[in-house]
Amino acid sequence: MDISALNALSYEDFVNILGNVVEKCPIITAAVWSRRPFASLAVLEAAINDFIEALPESGKEGILRCHPDLAGRDLQSGTLTRESREEQARAGLDTLNSAEVSRMARLNEEYKERFGFPFVICARMSDKETILRQLSERLGNECAVERARGVEEVKKICHLRLQGLVLTDAHKL
Repeated sequence: MDISALNALSYEDFVNILGNVVEKCPIITAAVWSRRPFASLAVLEAAINDFIEALPESGKEGILRCHPDLAGRDLQSGTLTRESREEQARAGLDTLNSAEVSRMARLNEEYKERFGFPFVICARMSDKETILRQLSERLGNECAVERARGVEEVKKICHLRLQGLVLTDAHKL
């Protein structure tokens, strides 16, 4: 779909199609719908990012809490969103051996205990080794630093998900 088709969508269709560009946060898509028409995909993405940045810190943490644990229960039970399942598989998180699964589960739990929200990283831009290393390293961050880092990762995820849904001018050529 190109940006003009996206701009022509009804509210319901817009939210249904773009509602998971920020994991399990269709309210963000719903909030930016009224800013149509978007001149480009970059303008739409900027509107989403502006909305996120305008949230109080508790709202930003809420966005982070909507993310599943990487290689966690949801992956094992098949209850991830389609997007998260594909992203985690692309990073190799669906092929972890038992020792890696145990390490990931332990680190995820430590992370949530320390920060109060799940570890978020753009899995599509990482592999399982990078994810495990980052999870371990980022446990040493201060909460405010980690919250900001998590929000930046959410924006990377959103960027890639939007690119998968909306054709840019470069794709039309």
